[in-house]
Amino acid sequence: MSHALTAKLNPQQAAAVELPAEHALILAGAGSGKTSVLTTRIAWLLSTGQISPSGLLAVTFTNKSAKEMLSRITAMLPLNPRGLWVGTFHGLCNRMLRLHHRDAGLPEAFAILDQSEQLGAIKRVLKFLGLDDDKYPPRAVQNYINGHKENGRRAGDVDAFDDYSRQLRLAYEEYEKQCNREGVADFSELLLRCYELLTHKPEIRKHYQERFAHVLVDEFQDTNRLQYAWLKLLAGKNSAIFAVGDDDQSIYAFRGANVGNMVDFQSDFSVKHVIRLEQNYRSHGNILDAANAVISNNTQRLGKELWTQASAGEPIRVFEGASDFEEAQFIVEEAQTLIRDGMASSEIAILYRSNAQSRIIEHALFSAGVPYRVYGGLRFFERQEIKHALAYLRLIANPSDDNAFLRVVNFPTRGIGLKSVEAIVDRARLEGCSLWQAACAGASGRGAVALGKFVHIIEAMRNQVEGLPMTEVVDMMLDLSGLLTHYKNDKEGEERVANLEELINAAATFISEDENNLIAFLSHASLEAGDHQAGAHEEALQLMTVHAAKGLEFHAVFLSGLEEGLFPHDNSANDKAGVEEERRLMYVAITRARQRLYISLAQSRMLHGQTRYGVASRFLDEIPQELLKYLNRGYAPSSYSSAAAYVPPAASPKKSTPEHGLSIGMKVEHPKFGLGVVTDHEGGATGNVQVNFAQFGSKWLAVAYAKLKPV
Repeated sequence: MSHALTAKLNPQQAAAVELPAEHALILAGAGSGKTSVLTTRIAWLLSTGQISPSGLLAVTFTNKSAKEMLSRITAMLPLNPRGLWVGTFHGLCNRMLRLHHRDAGLPEAFAILDQSEQLGAIKRVLKFLGLDDDKYPPRAVQNYINGHKENGRRAGDVDAFDDYSRQLRLAYEEYEKQCNREGVADFSELLLRCYELLTHKPEIRKHYQERFAHVLVDEFQDTNRLQYAWLKLLAGKNSAIFAVGDDDQSIYAFRGANVGNMVDFQSDFSVKHVIRLEQNYRSHGNILDAANAVISNNTQRLGKELWTQASAGEPIRVFEGASDFEEAQFIVEEAQTLIRDGMASSEIAILYRSNAQSRIIEHALFSAGVPYRVYGGLRFFERQEIKHALAYLRLIANPSDDNAFLRVVNFPTRGIGLKSVEAIVDRARLEGCSLWQAACAGASGRGAVALGKFVHIIEAMRNQVEGLPMTEVVDMMLDLSGLLTHYKNDKEGEERVANLEELINAAATFISEDENNLIAFLSHASLEAGDHQAGAHEEALQLMTVHAAKGLEFHAVFLSGLEEGLFPHDNSANDKAGVEEERRLMYVAITRARQRLYISLAQSRMLHGQTRYGVASRFLDEIPQELLKYLNRGYAPSSYSSAAAYVPPAASPKKSTPEHGLSIGMKVEHPKFGLGVVTDHEGGATGNVQVNFAQFGSKWLAVAYAKLKPV
């Protein structure tokens, strides 16, 4: 029977499936068939009589993965899936807590709070304690509580060094009391409560240790400290943990994932069996060689090398645009060519490091009339923070816009409660006027002062907008509305801040294409938001962040924005561990491609409404040059471009030598572009220089990253 199950597996896969009942670590590279190994291992254990369906536990990270695992197992064996303990960490912990709710200190019918319900519960706590929402933003408090729970810390275990941290700890304490009083548990609580159950109830721990002789874990590299501690409690003297993962694809440190768990697992359990699944069934050879070359620069690795029996395939195509606009144009036109040549648009993915980068690509797709779908996220103009910003702009253009008024009258929160809003709505209906006019007439009660401040903010915006360029209108609105400050105070608001700043770039792009008119810009935003929205079953290009792309694969992949500061991200550039995680993210991006991979970058990019000049990402330099095909070296005229319209800033013979010492006329050498002559510079020691290279033409480079050496 075991032969029949493993007949289609390669030798390494089969060896992993048929391992003895001991702890094992399976290092499964991208596209190496890890799900097949995991499910076949379960089927093999059951079919050979080594375990009953109730005697094993298999844990993964998503409900989708758990369902796929169950589906594959039941396709291999005729059994009832209800007897199997297969699910996510949260799902399995919930199952245990339901069975032992009294020992866990929970009511039998305890409810589970989702993220929005938890946020609402925290808001009630903050109101009860009289804590200011501006100083203690509810979402930041939510992150604080969940972060401590995911590290196994109750409120009483948290250190507090000042009044601010003491108030946060107090909010955590009160939140715990409220949840216990109401008989509810949030997602983080499920795992922590189950961990405490197994820790403090040795008879229950012993029961599960003896019951689950085999514990199988998928995506082990994504486990956090508490999840690993929970798994250790389940491992008895006669248990075997079968951990499957890829340390090279550990990209969720921001969620608490600890790639070090894989190393700890080897030492904690004296793991004898480490099997590397290195044969890739997804990508052509050149793509895998590029991925191997990049990831080899990481020092903290368990080590493996992907290979394939497929051909080397096509070279990796590299396009360097003069601007982010040209880069986006290239991506869209090349994707259209692939579609005309017969490739399904759903098999083409455009990846980017940060959500804000999607805006200019979406604009190019919109202009070309190409349907697209943002996977795992929202299109740019549909994102919450952008809708808030546009609502403020709509009120500036037309204060009688009731929908815009209702969206932002109390966002960011300013003490205008539901009763105050209802009073305004009632007055507007009674007097037959807009909500804005009703608000301007004043209000009574506690919300009167706050409402007056809101009216003042909108009037201040309207008084300042006359004559301002669109970029300054957006910038002024973001400042006066408090939106930027609100999201900057949010622990997870970085992406939203980047999106708001990208809205300034959208305004700058709009100016270059149309008249500087607020109403026209708002119409343009509405059209982009509403057009080319692919239906559920319609063929469409796939746009997504690299994080969202993990686990997916496509015939053709466009990896955009390969510049220092973007990928690797600025936040990680000066931290070795951060750069290594970014490099793992690059490895994930490369290995999404089956047949064709494009890498693109831009010499100049709009950032905060200003032009920023960049240099190629170090990750591009780490790919062997023989694997790359540069599509536009030397800026030969191409069909992609606005290159003809791109004019770098003119050199100024009057400029003095800047602090970095790279003066006009100086000969310099760049590690990639070779010899060149400095033709212009701007800014101080951390400014930019323009260099005319013998082989690559003129480029603007950031001095901080360019590694230019005087010759």
